[in-house]
This record gives sequence, C-alpha cells and structure tokens, in this order.
Amino acid sequence: MNGQGFTRLLIANRGEIALRIQRAARKLGIETVAVHSTADRDSQHVREADVALCIGPAAPAKSYLDADAILLAARLTGAQAVHPGYGFLSENADFAQAVEQAGLVFVGPSAEAIRTMGDKIAAKRAMQAAGVPCVPGSDGPLPADEAKVRALADGIGYPVIVKASGGGGGRGMRVIHAAEDLVEAVSVTAREAEQAFGNPTLYLEKFLQKPRHIEIQVLCDQHGTALWLGARDCSLQRRHQKIIEEAPAPGIDPAQIRLIGEKCAAACRAIGYSGAGTFEFLYEDGVFAFIEMNTRVQVEHPITEETTGIDIVAEQLRVAQGLPLTIAQADIVTRGHAIECRLNAEDPTSFVPSPGKVTRWDLPGGPGIRVDSHVQAGYQVQPYYDSLLGKLIAHGATRAEAMARMRVALAEMRVEGVLTNIPLHQALLVDEGFVQGGVDIHHLERWLIARGAS
Repeated sequence: MNGQGFTRLLIANRGEIALRIQRAARKLGIETVAVHSTADRDSQHVREADVALCIGPAAPAKSYLDADAILLAARLTGAQAVHPGYGFLSENADFAQAVEQAGLVFVGPSAEAIRTMGDKIAAKRAMQAAGVPCVPGSDGPLPADEAKVRALADGIGYPVIVKASGGGGGRGMRVIHAAEDLVEAVSVTAREAEQAFGNPTLYLEKFLQKPRHIEIQVLCDQHGTALWLGARDCSLQRRHQKIIEEAPAPGIDPAQIRLIGEKCAAACRAIGYSGAGTFEFLYEDGVFAFIEMNTRVQVEHPITEETTGIDIVAEQLRVAQGLPLTIAQADIVTRGHAIECRLNAEDPTSFVPSPGKVTRWDLPGGPGIRVDSHVQAGYQVQPYYDSLLGKLIAHGATRAEAMARMRVALAEMRVEGVLTNIPLHQALLVDEGFVQGGVDIHHLERWLIARGAS
C-alpha cells in the first residue's frame, strides 16, 4: 500500500513527538490511533486520539519496541499507515519492511534506504558516489590483519576515531591518539559493537579536533523532487547528546551552505529517498565532512519549521500518501533565526534523570515563542523513557533577538515537582562563547569542566 492515500494513521511513539504527529494528522483530516504502554495511558495524545490501544507494559522492549504488537494494533484498529516518530523503531529497516509487507504505509523512506543509510560504511560509500564530501578514513570495514589496520591509521594520521558501522547516537566509537593504543581500542570497540548492535564491523576516520556539528534538513517526495531546507547548528552537546540547536548555522557563508544543500538533495535523488531526513556533517576550517544521515524526523525539526514556514511533519504525511511536494527549491527562504532548548527532567549539574510528578507547569509566551511538549501539571515523568519534557523554541528577526526572547522565556517558565535543566540553559544563554556563535562540539564539555560539573 506504499504511496497510496490513507485516512487513519497509527502513531508508533509516545511523548511530545506523538502529540506533534497527531496535530499534523488532524490538520490534514487524518484520524489517529495511539498505541501506548500501561505507563502512558493518561498521556495527552492518548486522550485525544480517535482510537487508543494499550500494547504492553512500561518497559519499551515489551511495548514501543514490540513490532508485532504494533502491527497487530494496526490491524485491530483499521490503521492504514504507521508513523514511527523518532527513536524506538524509527530507523529500524526490518520494522519498515514489516509494515510494508503488512500492506500498510510506512511514513518514512523505504526499508532499503533505511538499511543503506543505517550502515555507516554503506552510507559513506553512497555519499561519496553522490559527490557529498566525507570525513577522511577507511574506504570499507576494518580488516582483521593488525598490520593493515596500523597502516590505515598511519595513512589517515592521528588522532583517529574507530566507529561501529551499525552504531548511532554517540555509541560505538572510540578516539585513539597514539599508535600504541590502536589495536586494543579496536578490539574493545568491536566487542561493544557486537553486544550493542549485533554487528562488530568497524571503520576508521580522522578525528577532527574542533569541528562544529552542522545539519542539512531534506524533504523528498516519490516523484523525484528533493529539497533542502537550510542548515542547523547542533554543536552544543554533551557526550554526543544535543542540548541546544539553532538555525541557520551562524557564521557560515550562505553560498557554501547552498552548495552542500544541493549536494544533499542530489544524493537523495540518487538513492531514491523519500520523506524527511537529515544529513549530519562535521565542519572544520571551512570544510564540510559527512558523518551520517538520520532517516526520520529530528528532535530539532521545529527550528527549521520556524525559519522556513514549512510544516515538516505534515509534509511527511503528504509524501507518504503519494502526493507531490507543493513547494520548489526557489520557494524556500530562511527568515530570521530560531533557537531550541531541550527541556529534560534531570539534575542540571549532574544530569541524573529526575522522574516524578510534575506539580507545576507554567509555560512562557509572547511573540516568537513555541513550546512542543506533552507535559502538564500532574504529569508523571516515568523512569523507563528518555527524560525529555519538551522543547522550547524562540524565533526572532535576528540571532540576537531570538536569544533575547529565549532568555525571557526561560525566566518565565516554572516547573516544580521534578528537577529540570532550565538553569543550565539559562547559564548557556549568557555564555560568551555561545553568544558569539560558532562554538565547536567540545565547547560544552570544556565549559562544564570549568564549572566543576560532570
């Protein structure tokens, strides 16, 4: 049924992204089915769905990661399509294939595209073939011969980083600064990759010292149209987990962004990609280097929506229905600047999760302020899932205005009952380096060390 219209959508996710998808579907006149664990029975998207069905206990492996339960729920509720959101099964090619084999529409790219881009070695080869610049490194899997691995590392030049082909989310990688540490690091990473991803295959890349993390958002239909929607800077991160994102990326020549965006769109056409997706790059000394592609909607998609005026989730749904994109590349203009702060239920200093009952939830307002969240007073933050409470987005005519609006919004927001990282965001919004713009991916960890945080 892939590429055909549908009128009832099953949302295979929870939290703020489930609510975000539901709102886009309702806007398009599509009924929604909410599947949920026992822990989420009182969630807002569950209450507002046309049909809701419990698919298992709180543990993700027995609910949101149970593909069979999700497909059974789709059959029982008459859903014709499945939107995976982000996380959970969103980049699982076997799940996408199972959805398609069940005669349902998978709201995302084909299983083949997910499989190609999910394998970091295959993805790198596909991007090189499409002319997308990549981080210097091995052309394929690391050989078993230790001497050949040493020769590869010597040819790339230290420091190098060894990565798991099936890894993601900052897992399955290790930095090596000296030749004497290479063999042991490769061996340990291979064992970790086998345990975490069921795939011990590794590859080697040059470790860039002070890169920025720049993303290019793409949107593609099933009729050969592939668009790029501007750039995001996601460099403010801790242990490879993003904290604050902004769009457009400050301090980079728009002509250079346009050139890399056009290459990303061309790559999408080359691999027959459809739906929303994000190309992730390291950017250092004026050079872009591809690291991976996320074949799903991103947590930080709202800042691109705010600066382009495009409803990315609604376009995902229209594309999945087989409809052509109604916009052309020439129609896409970046207007102003947007910043997103990820609001987490966690200690702002130690980053330890803080589950519990939210007793107060006062949201900020005013021009240019958006809050994407599933939380309200009385909400129970569960210990079983990611601690994300929502996203606070500020948009302004300039970066300075967006940051000023964000500072006011953070000052207005009141959350009680659980700890949050709001104090961390407030401190970062006055950090001299971040205010100037263009910090590298190690900036936040250096900043935390200087403040005595972990």
